[in-house]
Amino acid sequence: MHYDYLIVGAGLFGAVTAYNAHKVGKKVLVIDRRQHTAGNVYTENQHGIQVHVYGAHIFHTNDRRVWDFVNKFSEFNRYTHHVLANYNGEIYSLPFNMFTFNKIWHVNTPEEAMKKINEQIKSSGITDPHNLEEQALSLVGYDIYERLIKGYTRKQWGRSCNELPASIIKRLPVRFTYDNNYYNARSQGIPVNGYTDMINNMLDGVEIELGCDFLNRRGEFENIAEKIIYTGAIDEYFDFRLGALEYRTVKFENEFLQDVNNFQGCAQLNYTDEKTPYTRIIEHKHFYPGIETSGTVISREYSQEWNKNSEPYYPVNDEKNNELYKKYKQLADSKTNIIFGGRLGEYKYYDMDQTVLSALNLSDKLFKC
Repeated sequence: MHYDYLIVGAGLFGAVTAYNAHKVGKKVLVIDRRQHTAGNVYTENQHGIQVHVYGAHIFHTNDRRVWDFVNKFSEFNRYTHHVLANYNGEIYSLPFNMFTFNKIWHVNTPEEAMKKINEQIKSSGITDPHNLEEQALSLVGYDIYERLIKGYTRKQWGRSCNELPASIIKRLPVRFTYDNNYYNARSQGIPVNGYTDMINNMLDGVEIELGCDFLNRRGEFENIAEKIIYTGAIDEYFDFRLGALEYRTVKFENEFLQDVNNFQGCAQLNYTDEKTPYTRIIEHKHFYPGIETSGTVISREYSQEWNKNSEPYYPVNDEKNNELYKKYKQLADSKTNIIFGGRLGEYKYYDMDQTVLSALNLSDKLFKC
């Protein structure tokens, strides 16, 4: 055994765990099949702009321990996430708030907005929703559903809303304030030098091997460490023997607009109509307030069905897939020298702060941090 811990995956979960293991003197090797660290939070300088290569990532948390931890490795800027929606050329604020209600119904007060929503909920007549469409109508009514939920959800999941389980939206954020701060979090921002720099600071002093596929060299790697922390897909680790878990993946269409300094006036603009093929456009320079560059970089995002040759992004946590995951979890629990963690290892959508907290909790257990 050459190492105390082999960590498969140099993303956020793997990097936090590797840092804590290294800090207490464990000998650690981190490997990743990609040619870079940072996993899906990877950022890359393009034309003087830190581009979020695998989609927008805004760090937000109410957990002081998590916030203090990540600030050890990077200074965070003051970016506050504001999301706008474009529905057939009309612009709306997200999440649903008084700006949204004023635009739709021309109401000015919370009382007026509550009255409109309650009227629409009552007129839907739905008391026991059986699918996502019925759940949405029972929570916010017809107008908001038609303009801001129906088309976007259809594109995001590749299924009609009446084919999706109601559990996907157990609740919807509705704010009766003129506040379009997307996250109700005490702390939020983005590393001033990008996420890759932050992850590399976590991994400082740790041995790393990139472009290295654990599954292709399983026989070699399973015998070089006392323990393995595996952050890849749990079903892929077991060669899909029980079947493949389902995901949605994303295709990114990136464009550098040399003669445009400000393309859309915000970092994220969602397209909630069905005729627009992409779900949203990200303009990366707006993640860094005050940045001055010539030109701008935009990314159009297309949600697609996942296959084994594409990158898994969003677990489809419906009843069928969750039951399949439980069976894989039983197989995983029978392994005494391997720990599965992170979004793919646990088949669970994690926000970044949840990923960090999960890795810190594991570190507490393993390393008494």
